Amino acid sequence: MRLIDLQQPIARLVRRAGPTRPPAAAFSAALGALLILLAATPPAQAQNTPMATKATALIIESAPLGEVIIHPQRELAASVMARNESKLSAEVSGVVLRWTAEAGSTVSKGQVLVDIDPVDFRLAVAQAQAAVDASLARFRQAEQQHQRSQALVAQGFFSQEAQVERATEVALKRSELASNRAQLAIAQRQLAKATLRAPFAGSVVERLAQAGEAVTPGSVLYVLAETGAAEVSASIAPADVAGLRRATDLVFATRGQNYPLRLLRVGSTVSAPARTQEVRLAFVAADAGQPPPVPVGSDGRLLWSDPQPYLPAPLLVRRGDAIGVFVEQGRVARFVVLPGAQEGRAAAVVAAFVGKRQASKHREGKKRDKEKAEG
Repeated sequence: MRLIDLQQPIARLVRRAGPTRPPAAAFSAALGALLILLAATPPAQAQNTPMATKATALIIESAPLGEVIIHPQRELAASVMARNESKLSAEVSGVVLRWTAEAGSTVSKGQVLVDIDPVDFRLAVAQAQAAVDASLARFRQAEQQHQRSQALVAQGFFSQEAQVERATEVALKRSELASNRAQLAIAQRQLAKATLRAPFAGSVVERLAQAGEAVTPGSVLYVLAETGAAEVSASIAPADVAGLRRATDLVFATRGQNYPLRLLRVGSTVSAPARTQEVRLAFVAADAGQPPPVPVGSDGRLLWSDPQPYLPAPLLVRRGDAIGVFVEQGRVARFVVLPGAQEGRAAAVVAAFVGKRQASKHREGKKRDKEKAEG
């Protein structure tokens, strides 16, 4: 308890009830021995004390800053989203022969989802293969003729111009063979596209494939959500981004359970209608490639404690147009204005206190520099 005359703008402490504990370690380096003055009450036996002549003398309480600050809990609406939610479409034309996975089922990477009638594609592969075989035979024949012409040229029975023509024929047959081989590869690829496979392990959100239905390239057959790479998505005001980045206790709360999170990224753009930025977070306990602890699509709340320390609203005092708090510095009670403070709401304190201390040190430094210059 302290006995203080609050009639003066800066009142001096006149009596101590006992030793005061030092401030919290986290603030001792930056704020020194700041004590927040708490409740003020008239002395119980003022008429029996030497201070009884001062009608405005009050007994007040003070506490270290580290004991009265709070860290408000922030929360945002959030949901679990799949990092990949793909619409799997047909890449070739044909008739669906069968589908293998129903909506809600899980599939593994590479699993067959749809088979499209492959007869036309197999015929195209056979045709391309025949063209390759014919080109290969013509190429081998041209090579043999070229080799024989080289021997005849050495014996003087074949002209150099004819030899050049044979070499050109070999080059043309080689190009023809390469082109037909490329056509064969295209036909084989088209045949492979007749079978739709899951590009990743996931859960079937929707099945649109129907047996016997004719499809064309671009026809959506399945909607597949990846299960091993879920992220938590939320929208945050730009002013709260800095606090979210510094927070160490991020959790996703849903169905009475809390799941620790870690921040992945913050969107670099602000959405026009809501003036918010999107943030994405990952579950800490989820292993790579494993399903998230909650299903994709679940809604909940993103919770964290603001790392910025605040003073509770009951400790704030209005003096004229300014709102602030009384602090004890040494044996002096000073009123410190908290910029931006509002009645009935907690106010940030560290920036204000540190700013005043730094400004005071700056003024003292300039004064010493001036004295040295004059001396």
